Amino acid sequence: MQLTLRNRVVVPAREGRRIDLRTGEHLRVVTEEGGQVGDLFACTGTPAEWLSAAHTRVHHSRLFPEIGQPFVTTRRRPILTLVEDTSPGRHDMLLPACDPVRYAALGVTGWHASCAENLRTALGLDLDVVPQPVNLFMDIPVTPAGELRWNSSPAGPGAAVTVRAESDCVVVVSACPQDLSGINAGTPKPLVLERLVSWT
Repeated sequence: MQLTLRNRVVVPAREGRRIDLRTGEHLRVVTEEGGQVGDLFACTGTPAEWLSAAHTRVHHSRLFPEIGQPFVTTRRRPILTLVEDTSPGRHDMLLPACDPVRYAALGVTGWHASCAENLRTALGLDLDVVPQPVNLFMDIPVTPAGELRWNSSPAGPGAAVTVRAESDCVVVVSACPQDLSGINAGTPKPLVLERLVSWT
């Protein structure tokens, strides 16, 4: 099986973009400049069923799937399968999406871009509850004392994660706008989404 590029979408720094996948299609998320976190959301076409980081952790008894393992939904059904990862493999599945309340707590006055608002904008929906994303390229280790560390993303230029759609689904990726911690290796940067289809 070979993959061919169907379309390419640039996600500007601090913004989010939607891409629709058919069953069997692939999505590659690339941090071309390196060091940029991408919040990955996916639903089955209706906000009633989302990719769930919590359910995926239980499904695999792991903090993050290995190559060949699926991410599952709130109904415990596979939605995306991890098929390739050229990054160091540090992807957070513990933290929720940043939102206006988070930035206010960090001392921001006035408007600040957030992954929660990027999801709503990309979908054109005023969601009451924002699902927890998979935070690609985000390194948040847990210390022996149970504390979280906010490390800079270790993903180098051109690092990418590729997933395969296990059902028709809607995917949103937000180029995380967090600029008050070091997770984005200095400053938010764009991401690239590549929709790939297979042929034999």
